[in-house]
Amino acid sequence: MIKTRNLTKIYTTEEVETTALNNVNLDIKEGEFVSIMGPSGCGKSTLLNLLGLLDTPTQGEYHFLGGDVSAYTERQRARVRKGNIGFVFQSFSLIDELTVFENIELPLLYLRTSGSERKKRVEEVMDRMEIMARKNHFPQQLSGGQQQRVAVARAVVARPKAILADEPTGNLDSSHGDEVMGLLQKLNEEGTTVVMVTHSPAYAEYGHRTINLFDGHIVTENIRDKFHV
Repeated sequence: MIKTRNLTKIYTTEEVETTALNNVNLDIKEGEFVSIMGPSGCGKSTLLNLLGLLDTPTQGEYHFLGGDVSAYTERQRARVRKGNIGFVFQSFSLIDELTVFENIELPLLYLRTSGSERKKRVEEVMDRMEIMARKNHFPQQLSGGQQQRVAVARAVVARPKAILADEPTGNLDSSHGDEVMGLLQKLNEEGTTVVMVTHSPAYAEYGHRTINLFDGHIVTENIRDKFHV
């Protein structure tokens, strides 16, 4: 599903050139759960942004769903993202002026899904995430754990092939963090590919394998099962 070859990202200003990723080679198969770890500034979020087609590499190749998307324009990247990739962020990234229902509905509006189908899908995913009772609440009326449940629901409502999660438990206490990890694990067991950046060794173990980054390189890989072989 995901393949990178010598993926490199360099940020350049007038005064300094910073290599965030350096020749990263990575293969992720459909249905895998892959954890990415490493110290702050090692390139984890940069890698996730490239995998999510939110940015383009400076050098190297990125193949997603069998096609080379390395040099795609923003419009082309947006077209591939729609319906294929769901995002979960540490900061939840919910829209305060929208209700829970409306926040979850957003990806389906972008996909121009019909009103009746939107209602059906949003209610289905709210039921799965156990937030139906909060459908008319606004984000600020929810706990952190509830907000992240809404964010996960929004990420999966379009039934994407992959979920990319950037520190999804970073703003949560341990009990709410465990809940979110349980949701991601369940979605993965149902067939969704999950790629997660985390600082937590315990949460990293939810993945089939953990990739460790340091200074923009993959330095080690810890395999917990033989899924990807």
